[in-house]
Amino acid sequence: MKPAPFEYQAPASLDAALDILAHRVGDIGEAKVLAGGQSLIPVMNFRLAEPALLVDINKLAELDFIRRGDDGGLRIGALTRQRRLERDLSVAEVAPLLHETMPFIAHPQIRNRGTLGGSLAHADPAAELPAIAVALRARFRLRKAGGERWVDAADFFRGLFTTLLEPDEILVEVAIPPLPARTGWAFLEIARRHGDYAQVGIAALVTLDDAGRCREARLVYLSAGDRPIVAREAARLLAGQEISPQAITAAADKASRDEMEPFGDVHATAEFKRHLARVLTGRALRKAAERAERTKGRAA
Repeated sequence: MKPAPFEYQAPASLDAALDILAHRVGDIGEAKVLAGGQSLIPVMNFRLAEPALLVDINKLAELDFIRRGDDGGLRIGALTRQRRLERDLSVAEVAPLLHETMPFIAHPQIRNRGTLGGSLAHADPAAELPAIAVALRARFRLRKAGGERWVDAADFFRGLFTTLLEPDEILVEVAIPPLPARTGWAFLEIARRHGDYAQVGIAALVTLDDAGRCREARLVYLSAGDRPIVAREAARLLAGQEISPQAITAAADKASRDEMEPFGDVHATAEFKRHLARVLTGRALRKAAERAERTKGRAA
């Protein structure tokens, strides 16, 4: 199929792009921002989305960057390609969870064009990057003509393909804070074939205290609801405990039973997805705890 007719503009600066959105959206109807296009274009081809205006931001080199923040974390431009995140040494050092996740995203051809900001703004609950952003407590900078605001990743995703972005706003930057000392990480997912959407996935972070007990845990799931699912109660069960088999089982049972609402589909029932989540939670917690033990007080 082919997309419905639309107007196309490719501004040369961020200010020009924001000006177009500010002055045109109310007059012509829905507008979409085109970054990598790996999700938007197929949706338009199937006419599941029919924007009246497509604003192509690929000329905006100012949104393509990876640099260290003043807090020791990372600042990443929204137009940064996923393949660059996969290969960048600073990402591997400062945000190893993000680095570990990148090869799970589709295929190299997709990652060569797909962008960080595009995936986050698309807000597919089966996508990896929204869950990773929530797990890492990332913050997003949203710009519009005449102003900007910062929002937490956990507040940004509002539902199925729905975010806090206003029609005249663009997601321009992602800030990722550094991990606490003695923090281990793990990302796991189950898909029918490598590169397919995951039936269920998990991003796990475990921070240990000096006695080797869990100071804090973060468990965030993809394909487990209409947005990234944070298993807060399961994480609380681990706080102050040794990461023992019993503690892991209790957390995995709690998260999979009470803290997610997976959708059944042609590949897996909701109950089977809960089973997968329970199994992956155990594996991810063990892996994250082992990595936290190996940091010996250093930042992970």
